[in-house]
Amino acid sequence: MRVPLVRLEVNMAGFLLWCILFVICWPVAIVALVLYPLVWLLLLPFRILGIAVGGVLALIKGLIFLPARVLGVRHA
Repeated sequence: MRVPLVRLEVNMAGFLLWCILFVICWPVAIVALVLYPLVWLLLLPFRILGIAVGGVLALIKGLIFLPARVLGVRHA
């Protein structure tokens, strides 16, 4: 399984920023390292809610455009 190049660059940039923070002020870097998983867990329900809302909005869009699709209306 290959990791996309953009995702790899973001991970590398984050790691380099953390290394710079570690050199400048190591206590803050350690606190950030410990708090990151906790913040991720706190924000997880909002991600799930966002996915659910996106799905409901896609369903509503599909229902609104269903008559046009059945009639075969084409975009200009």
